[in-house]
Amino acid sequence: MNNPNAGGDMEKENLIEIANTRMPFGKYQGRVLIDLPEEYLLWFARKGEFPQGKLGMLMEMTLAIKIEGLDGLVKPLKTG
Repeated sequence: MNNPNAGGDMEKENLIEIANTRMPFGKYQGRVLIDLPEEYLLWFARKGEFPQGKLGMLMEMTLAIKIEGLDGLVKPLKTG
């Protein structure tokens, strides 16, 4: 049986991770993903080189959130 909320739960988990995962490298090392400058995320997008795996997916989602002006909805999810 499929759980109709499974997708929503996964999306919520991703938003919580975006609000709390710190950038592990580069110019903005240590900064939470949602606090990365949009220009920095656009730089990765223009190069077509987001990191592999979950970090890259979260960074792409962060860029989409910022482009849509929804980062204010994610920031309250910060725990630290």
